Amino acid sequence: MPDFQLGDLMSDSLHLQLNALRPALLRFALLQLRNDAVAEDVVQDTLIAVLEKPDRFAGQSSLRTYVTGIMKHKIVDVLRASKRVVQFEPLEGESDDDFIDALFKADGHTQDMPRAWGDPDATLEQKDFFRVMEICLEKLPAQTARVFMMREWLELETEEICKETGVSTSNLWVILYRARLRLRECLDLNWFGKQEAA
Repeated sequence: MPDFQLGDLMSDSLHLQLNALRPALLRFALLQLRNDAVAEDVVQDTLIAVLEKPDRFAGQSSLRTYVTGIMKHKIVDVLRASKRVVQFEPLEGESDDDFIDALFKADGHTQDMPRAWGDPDATLEQKDFFRVMEICLEKLPAQTARVFMMREWLELETEEICKETGVSTSNLWVILYRARLRLRECLDLNWFGKQEAA
């Protein structure tokens, strides 16, 4: 497939903005699709969709939000059409029981309560938050990050995720639980804790 020439089809400003978004879009597509060529195709299809109907972007959200929303649907379409199965590999040196037991007190409450995160809607609009969130996702094991994003960002159903990844339902819930805990810890350290200190 020939390189997509953004500059031939749009204004210089939009060209620069889409080129700046492309690496993040490609990283996310690759995380979900696990195939360089398919991920590249999804990103190109997304950019083409934006370019074919530029008037649909009304500026009510950021360009990144708009473009990633389009890409989200394209990824879901590819995942639903795919017949691949990926085997789940547990985290190295860690048993599920030991990991989960260490997080809770004898009475069932968590060891550490999360900090107050303020107004989530305002936080999600902050560009820096997404940068930190992306870094936190990249620190997760690849399968954990993939499953988390399939559930929380792509909004796939449990059955679809299990079929796509080859993970059992019980393993899926363990993976999601671990992902949420690790993301919470990473965001507490690298975003919310820094916001409190400011």
